[in-house]
Amino acid sequence: MFNRKHLVLILLVICGLAFFNLYLASSHPDGLERVAEDQGFIEHAKDSFSIFGDYALPLNNELLSTGLAGLLGVALTYFIVMGIGKFLAVGSKKVN
Repeated sequence: MFNRKHLVLILLVICGLAFFNLYLASSHPDGLERVAEDQGFIEHAKDSFSIFGDYALPLNNELLSTGLAGLLGVALTYFIVMGIGKFLAVGSKKVN
């Protein structure tokens, strides 16, 4: 049976994977960056501000920087999905 201990264990595994994503991430450029390199227009790209630039927070410690970015990404995704779920649940109650 699924209980609170299982939930805590699942959350710890998710947070551990999110924090240590540095060791799982590829060092190769993503698709759009690769195409820009292959087609020769990467030098025309402009940097813009992004808190998740290169999937890291602007900190001096690489492990902490990517780990916290991973945790923040998981937390943001969770709250967005939960918000959408609550919105849809409230909407379905009004219809019935």
